[in-house]
This record gives sequence, C-alpha cells and structure tokens, in this order.
Amino acid sequence: MSTAVSIYHGRFGRATLYRLNRPMTTHAHREGHLNFLVHGAASGIRVTGRGCALSPEAAVAVNPWEPHDFTPGDAEHGSLFLVLYIKPVWFLEFGRSAQYALRFGRNEVEMTSHIRGAVNKVTSLLLEDASPGLFDGYLYELTQECFDQTWQWMPHACPLERHGPCFSDFRVRKSAKLMAQRLGCELELDDIAREAGLSRPHFYRIFKSQTGLTPNLFLNTLRMEKAIESLTETEESVADIGFNLGFASQSSFSRFFAANVGMAPSDYRRVAHHLNA
Repeated sequence: MSTAVSIYHGRFGRATLYRLNRPMTTHAHREGHLNFLVHGAASGIRVTGRGCALSPEAAVAVNPWEPHDFTPGDAEHGSLFLVLYIKPVWFLEFGRSAQYALRFGRNEVEMTSHIRGAVNKVTSLLLEDASPGLFDGYLYELTQECFDQTWQWMPHACPLERHGPCFSDFRVRKSAKLMAQRLGCELELDDIAREAGLSRPHFYRIFKSQTGLTPNLFLNTLRMEKAIESLTETEESVADIGFNLGFASQSSFSRFFAANVGMAPSDYRRVAHHLNA
C-alpha cells in the first residue's frame, strides 16, 4: 500500500517522502516537480508521453504544468521516493535573481555525487524536526543543482522562454476562471464551453493549444490543489472535503486523490505539517 512517510509544506512548496507501489494517472502541477529514488526498485515517469527512468542513476524533473504519470517498479512492496514540488516564485526569490525561470532543460537528471549528497541531506531533514532556514537552504541547493544539470548540455537554449499555460485568448481566461469558481459544484465542461462562447470541440481544441492541458486535466489540477490545501489547513473531514469539491461520495474522492497523489487523503493528512518561517 502506498503511504506517506513525511511531508513538509512551506513557502518553497512541498517536500515529501513517499513509499509508492501504485501507479498514478496523468496529472499536472503548477510547481516545478523533482523526483528521486531513495531506496528500492527503479520506476518510471512518463512526461508528455515520453518515458523517463527513475533509478539510482537518474532523477526526473517535470516543468510546471507538464502532464505526467507514474509507474512503480515494485508493485508489491513499493519503493521510497523523495518528491519535491517547488514554487517558481520561491526559486527566484530565494536565489535573489530573476535571471532564470524554474524551467528545466530536460526531464532527465543525472544523479551526480553533488545531487546525491543534496538528496541525502533533504531526506534526513524530512525525517527530523528541521529548522525552516536550514531546510530552505538545502532544498534550494538541490533544486539549483538539478536545474543546472539539466541545462549543461544546452548552452544555446534560453530558460526564460515561455513555458506553461498561456491565457492570451479571453475565452480561455474566462473558462479557467469559471472552473476555479465552481470547484464545489456539479461542474459540466460543456456548460463552461457554452458560457465562454465556444462550441465543445472548439473549446477543447483552443484550451489544449494555449495551455498544453485538456480542460479535464486542468480542472483536476485545481481540485487536487484545493484538496491538499483543505487537508493541511482545515479540520474538515475527508468526506466534507470531497463533497465540497463536487464528489458524490468519500470513496470517489479518495480514489481521485490516490490516483493523483499516490495515497489516501487520510494518510496524506496524517504526516503533513507546515514549516513556519
């Protein structure tokens, strides 16, 4: 059974230790996403349809909003992973430089000795009562090492090129706003398309072309973010959180959460806590 070992929330985003033995469906995050195998069998992450190995020799970086899924290498016992969700704004502010956006040059990250050492430091701090300043420093060091490593063979590329959703069309902006406003309703995407002034086929086509995501995947990302926020910042029951997000039952919400996060919402809540600055 997949389970959460330790989860820290902070200004940086989320830093987690997961033991995973179940696959995750295609999903996305607005954060930069780094995945490291700490112990166990090599696994796989498919990013925008392209397979990447997650092994002792290779980590996987996923850019903000890139669709990806996960396949465990050991479906019986699971493997231990360090999984980071880094807020792009924190990466810029902590580094005191706007020279680079948090966009990785490639998805594969070679596990150099420096990166392996930084992974061990962050993993150890997740298992201790880490001070915010110390944790932020090691977390930034690891993120920067991975960022630099993914760009080292691409000297002519520009990390500041636009990446991620673009809402230049007012109809896409309106539909995204409507989805965010109606998370707790029985939301029909056909209704969203109609209110945005688009036919259903045109809505799906223009939304995917501007954001890189289907409307369903974008909506699931919003629901997942709200679910995590409610689990860690409120005392609401898991059932109420699910109902407030438009799920008909606690079991359907739990299945959704497990498919997108890897474990039951109650297990996530059990170990998650915030690092106060």
